[in-house]
Amino acid sequence: MGERFPSPAEQTRSALVRAGLVLFGRKGFEGASTRELAALAKANIGSIAYHFGGKEGLHLACADFIVDTIGKIARPALADVAALPPADAEAGLKHAVERIVSFFVASPEIGDFAQFILREMSLPSPAFDRLYSGVFAPTHTQLCSIWERATGEAAESEETRIRMFMLIGQVVYFRIARAAVQRRMGWSDIGPQQAQAIAGVALANLSAVLASRKGKDHP
Repeated sequence: MGERFPSPAEQTRSALVRAGLVLFGRKGFEGASTRELAALAKANIGSIAYHFGGKEGLHLACADFIVDTIGKIARPALADVAALPPADAEAGLKHAVERIVSFFVASPEIGDFAQFILREMSLPSPAFDRLYSGVFAPTHTQLCSIWERATGEAAESEETRIRMFMLIGQVVYFRIARAAVQRRMGWSDIGPQQAQAIAGVALANLSAVLASRKGKDHP
């Protein structure tokens, strides 16, 4: 069977979502007009209502696209680790962190996601609810569960949940503060080589924390 190419309608829908990620991220929901969205997507302004029911629907579709894209990377990586026996959980956790760094730091696609997500973090809307339930909560919960398998510390304890936010935060910083990192490091870009260096330090930090937990008594 030959390769299936997207239909014109599918191409228009995809172009509108891409435009939404850019303009909603830069200007926010109120600041991005339907005219601007259609122009950037090279689509008829009426196509927004046709495909999404209006600007609100397009905004939610952008959130759903982020959830789907990140999920395709995060879910398999974390699911593979969650299936490991406890003895291998530490190594699996480190491998998951490497994959997360590679995607969040070096993937060009995530750049369009970052501003959209940051706006939703600072001014939550129904789109944030989609991001939270589709990406943030399940990813964080799985990391907490893997931590419990690796250390014996309760997955839902306050300390474990905070620790996983710290783990994620140190990775995400290199995306949201990308310009500052590049200038301070003297990097013209943050690609695979730079991501590998960042992952190396993140893994060293993780190893140090894991080593400090070994031998401790946990309830």
